[in-house]
Amino acid sequence: MPEALRTRIASLDCIVVDGGAEPSIGVVICHGYGASYDDLAGLSNEWISLLGDHGGKFRFVFPDAPNSLAELGMPQGRAWWPINMARLAEAVQAADFEELHEHEPPGVTEARSALCETIAEVKSQLAGDKTPLVLGGFSQGAMLAMDTALRGSIAAPQLLMQFSGTVICRHQWQQAMERLNGTAVFQSHGTIDPILPYASAEVLNQMMLDAGVENHFHSFQGPHTIDMESVTLTAELLRNLAG
Repeated sequence: MPEALRTRIASLDCIVVDGGAEPSIGVVICHGYGASYDDLAGLSNEWISLLGDHGGKFRFVFPDAPNSLAELGMPQGRAWWPINMARLAEAVQAADFEELHEHEPPGVTEARSALCETIAEVKSQLAGDKTPLVLGGFSQGAMLAMDTALRGSIAAPQLLMQFSGTVICRHQWQQAMERLNGTAVFQSHGTIDPILPYASAEVLNQMMLDAGVENHFHSFQGPHTIDMESVTLTAELLRNLAG
C-alpha cells in the first residue's frame, strides 16, 4: 500500500499519497464539515487499486480544513467555515433551501483562498501550471471545491468531483459557471440524504446543465455518504484523464 505522508502544503496541513514514483496529475480532495483530512484519505488506495497501471500517474492530496471544532465538542473535527447546524436542520425540515442556496457563508472566501494556495503549491511541485488538476470534495468540501473551481485564483480543474454537495452563493456561481466549459464534472447524491437533501443536488445539476457543463450525475439509494459505485465511476474518469 502506498505510504501516506503528513505534511504542510502552503497554509494547510495535508495527507499526501503518491500512486507511483513520478506522479504528474494532482488530485485534491476536501473533507466535509466535522471530519478531518483522515476521513477521505482511504479513497486514494481504492482509486490506485482500481486504476491499475495508471495509478502511478497520480498524487492524491487531502487537505485539513483550517477551523477546529473542538469548542463544539468535536476534538478532531474541522470545518472550512462555520455552519449553523440548527438553522440548516430547520431549512431541511421546511424544505426551504432558497436561503441556503443564495447565502454566501462568512469564511468561504478565506477557505477558498487557502485552498488555492495549496493547489498552486501542489502544481508547482509536479509540472507547474500545466499540471492536470482533479479537484473534489464531500458535503461542505464539495461546496468549497465548486466555489474554488468557479471563483478561485487557479485555473479550472480538468475534472471536478461533487460528492453530496449543494448550491451556495448561487448568484456568483451562476455568473461564473462558464469557467467549467472545459471541465468534466462528476456529481453523486443519495436519494435519502437527511442532511443535504436530494432536491438540493438536483438544483446544482440543473444549474450546470443550463450552463452547458458536462455533468455526470449519479444518484443512489442511500444517505449522506459516498457510495462504492461513485468510487468506481470516478476511477473511470481518472483513467480517462491519465490515458
